[in-house]
Amino acid sequence: MPDQSRRSVLRVAPRTAVVLALASAAALATFAWPFFVPAQPESTARTGEAPLVFLVMLPVLVALVLAELSSGGIDSKALAMLGVLAAMNAALRPLGAGTAGIETVFFLLVLAGRVFGPGFGFLLGSTSLFASALLTAGVGPWLPFQMLCASWIGLGAGLLPRRLRGRAETAVLAGYGALAAYGYGLLMNLWFWPFSVGADTQLSYVAGAPVLENLHRFAVFTAVTSTFGWDTGRAVTTAVAVALAGPAVLAALRRAARRAAFDAPVTFAAPDRPG
Repeated sequence: MPDQSRRSVLRVAPRTAVVLALASAAALATFAWPFFVPAQPESTARTGEAPLVFLVMLPVLVALVLAELSSGGIDSKALAMLGVLAAMNAALRPLGAGTAGIETVFFLLVLAGRVFGPGFGFLLGSTSLFASALLTAGVGPWLPFQMLCASWIGLGAGLLPRRLRGRAETAVLAGYGALAAYGYGLLMNLWFWPFSVGADTQLSYVAGAPVLENLHRFAVFTAVTSTFGWDTGRAVTTAVAVALAGPAVLAALRRAARRAAFDAPVTFAAPDRPG
């Protein structure tokens, strides 16, 4: 039996890798475009953009699923596992969201992305945040951006080195979870920062200013408003949850994957003829 701890259960075909790369590049552009194209610093500007981002995301997710299905990376059992884990994440999120930055949704996303691979992790990130938003009435212009950020967290977990095992694997996953939590906060600040701070302050976005100047202003804004507060709470929660529950959850997910035999080839045997 193949060692599931050394590789992802669901492989990523070249077609899927192309879809993931294109989707990630397009998604990053939705966050970073004000650095390169002057934007009007109006508080409602992103409200009109969010539905467009969501409409762009849906075909990407469908294309990713179809690419995985056609290449054999995801089958009906994997889709069922995706639904179960997304529902679990949606149920976990209300336990911490909104309290000092504590976030309980990312540790399972990191562990599942590690076991099932980057394509699965990308899909789980989007579906988890979408399901939790419906559950907690958290649907708003921020939701498409949250889905994108969570997708990248699952994607990155699936791309971590496969040879790690035991305590080393848990330590790397905990460290990655903390860094991903800070990255999530940084990107979620970026989606609204150019339009909400106002003008004529040291933290304000300046339309048409050099990229480095606006990057400096944004870095100061992020450090002052969230890095040492909300983002640290999210990072600590994720790292501690992975460190404490990681080995048991990884073992459970890998056991479920072995029993489901996601990567087992389908064979057909000729029926025995009566003698």
